[in-house]
Amino acid sequence: MSAGDGRKPSIVFVGFMGAGKSTALHAARAEGLPTVEIDQLMEESFGSTIPQAFERHGEEGFRAREAELVGSLLEEADDGGAIALGGGSVLSPRIRAALARHTVVWLEVDAAEAWRRIAHSDRPLASSAEDVTELLDVRLPLYEELADAVVPMGDRQIVRRALPMLRRLPELPAGTKLLWASAPGGEYPVLVGRGLLGCGWWPLESRRFLISDRTVAPLYGDRVEPLGGRAEIEAGETAKTLSNVETVLRELTRAGATRGDHVVALGGGVVGDLGGLAAHLYQRGVPVVQVPTTLVAQVDSAYGGKVGVDLPEGKNYAGAFQQPAAVIADTELLASLSPGELAAGFVEVLKTGLLAGGSLWERVRAIETIDPAGLDDVVFACARYKCQVVAADELDTGLRNVLNLGHTVGHAIESATGYTAYRHGEAVGLGLLAALRLSDAPALRAEVEAILARHGLPTRLEVPIEVESVMESLGRDKKRTAAGVGFVLLNDPGAPRIGQLVDPAEVEASVRELIA
Repeated sequence: MSAGDGRKPSIVFVGFMGAGKSTALHAARAEGLPTVEIDQLMEESFGSTIPQAFERHGEEGFRAREAELVGSLLEEADDGGAIALGGGSVLSPRIRAALARHTVVWLEVDAAEAWRRIAHSDRPLASSAEDVTELLDVRLPLYEELADAVVPMGDRQIVRRALPMLRRLPELPAGTKLLWASAPGGEYPVLVGRGLLGCGWWPLESRRFLISDRTVAPLYGDRVEPLGGRAEIEAGETAKTLSNVETVLRELTRAGATRGDHVVALGGGVVGDLGGLAAHLYQRGVPVVQVPTTLVAQVDSAYGGKVGVDLPEGKNYAGAFQQPAAVIADTELLASLSPGELAAGFVEVLKTGLLAGGSLWERVRAIETIDPAGLDDVVFACARYKCQVVAADELDTGLRNVLNLGHTVGHAIESATGYTAYRHGEAVGLGLLAALRLSDAPALRAEVEAILARHGLPTRLEVPIEVESVMESLGRDKKRTAAGVGFVLLNDPGAPRIGQLVDPAEVEASVRELIA
């Protein structure tokens, strides 16, 4: 997307058959935007239905005329309207090039849902579920590459609700990407880009009350002004306590925050979790805008609405679910992180790559140097994966458990060492090695160990620690059931298995293997 040539960009909806592009145009039309549906233009051009055009001219003939008609339209469009492309329009290099100056909105749909929606229609290239799967596999990388914004599957009104944010996207810094996150508990924009803080845009109009820590607030607090008040805590995991929640709540009270205002959680995972919980509790709930400043927060913890604090007995033992009102991930802020903090945050990227598999895993495993200037696409991809999981299981009763890969042993290590010996990501990296041993995946474990070592992350427990302490902490894991602690195991990237009960002796052996 680029509006630098002075012309007014259009909103261009792309996506597979059945994704809802026509419905999206109805929403745009209802907002007073001029609209164009490419399928209608193609039928007018051929003087026949699209299936008839395919039959008479073949796919090659159809695509040639589509490239000419749609390419010209996109090159000349200057009315700020909305255009819905055909599902295969993105196959044309000319069309892809012409999309660069517009706001490209990818309406996501998976193969199963697409087939459910089009099974009884006359589609020339998709007469079976197998056809749909094969076609979608070919087109997915193109949709992903072109998208400035991603809107997931949802009800027929989801684009209408996202449209105000989609229309504002060209006003934001060049390269900004938008994900419209959707879960039963709420929908919200996720923005990933450079220079988002201080650019003059803000998602809510009510007064802002800052919650941050004493390291981050002096660096970036002025970028989220004007503020109605602020509350600061000490930096680090040891500050993630109920007593600090009370301190923050009382600061909000003294500053005069009301239910009509909102909280800004500016910081890493600790501030995001504690600030989100404070927002959830204050006057029975006020909105929270998450502004993650660390890599681990930008790729994972800022999304999904899990907020909470630690107890001496265990990590994240007191908490709630509250979806944010927005997430603003300004990747420019990552440049201020130390190499150690960046590497620790990269473990969550590594975890997400293992869970997602496919192209994301290939991208993650190939990263030789963690360069904060080149992480935007990875941050956005990880946010998309996390939000997809949350949409399917917001309250963590099933699928969302996959996100615990590496965290079961990792949290136990953090707890057993008093949250002072290892950064969260470092402990999770060790937990990944334990999980892959328990998965009986020696080759994958060896590769993950090599990746951790390449980025200067620990692959052994290098501080004095008793295995019994780790096992005791692990036995208090908050996800345990009467049957025991269920692990997330994984033999191949992209194929996690949740709720796996493991012989305690094997778990203990996996921890002993980590001792230097």
